[in-house]
Amino acid sequence: MQDTQDDDTSDDDASVVMDRGQYENSKTPWDQESWRGALLGWADRELAARGLRAAGRRSVRLRPWSVLVRIPVEGTDAAGRPTTVWLKANPPAGAFEAPLTAALARWVPEYVLHPLAVDADRGWTLLPDGGDLFRQVLDRDPADPRAWEEPLRRYATMQRALIPYAKDLEDLGVPGARTTALPQVFDRTVEFIASVLTEDAAVDLTRMRAARPRLLNWSTELADLGIEDSLDHSDLHDGQLFHPEPGRFTFFDWGDAAVSHPFCSFLVPAGDIVERYGPESLPRLRDAYLEPWTATGRTTKELHRALTLAERLGAIGRAVSWGRHFPGASDATRRAGATASARWLLKLSSDEPLTTG
Repeated sequence: MQDTQDDDTSDDDASVVMDRGQYENSKTPWDQESWRGALLGWADRELAARGLRAAGRRSVRLRPWSVLVRIPVEGTDAAGRPTTVWLKANPPAGAFEAPLTAALARWVPEYVLHPLAVDADRGWTLLPDGGDLFRQVLDRDPADPRAWEEPLRRYATMQRALIPYAKDLEDLGVPGARTTALPQVFDRTVEFIASVLTEDAAVDLTRMRAARPRLLNWSTELADLGIEDSLDHSDLHDGQLFHPEPGRFTFFDWGDAAVSHPFCSFLVPAGDIVERYGPESLPRLRDAYLEPWTATGRTTKELHRALTLAERLGAIGRAVSWGRHFPGASDATRRAGATASARWLLKLSSDEPLTTG
């Protein structure tokens, strides 16, 4: 069974540039005229309240886990460039991103985008443009892995600042994946995978479940090392932060986030770094990320061990995020998500050397 459009929206609409990626048949609320009208009407009203007006063709990016609309507005920014705002809608399982984005702008304003407007109940966020992505900057000058040092330090500093807000984050709806609860999160994710991929012989559920004792030991050891839980972005690749000018980095896109061990966040950038620069670049960048954590009183050896454990356990957070789809997702979409989740959890049973050393 495939998702189908249920209303008269058209990808050829002259006012919209549509991007469905590889999900041509995937169902999102955008395909419902009433929902689409409510979303765009809300954005127009919020823009008008700030003296802004949409101008030009919207670009719409549809995925099973988000609707993202690029809205050109009249006027130019300080650099003379056309002004753009971004409208994001999350599924119910990721609706926490809207109030989280607003809260982060209050708690750690120097590290994040400041939303123009938020509808916390519906999971809608209106955001200013953040400038150049860090990925774009790296593509222009790709030779030096040290470019990652400062954003990793800043991200770690932000995580430390958010430790006192861990309970507040959960109250906003950010999923809880506390270090000591990771085995239970693993169990729920395995059951999700098993329920969706009931007849898929390629998914080794036995091997997946056999990893539980080792991850229980890892999570216990990690908790005993004493780094408190904070916000884990869970997908911090080079396209999830802006670098609009020297010395400035802005983190965004929190739809995969959880309250968990902060070091779990290093898994994804470590993969990015290895892919772009090779594994020999990791030790220096690992130490850049750990530098702000030296103030916790942990030894270098303890911090390195904690990062090694958390990188392994970060696979659980990546696995969980693949189940956050809009309601009515097709069997094909659910299978694709469960298959991706399974790939992440099977990493827990691997004895391959860890990238962090």
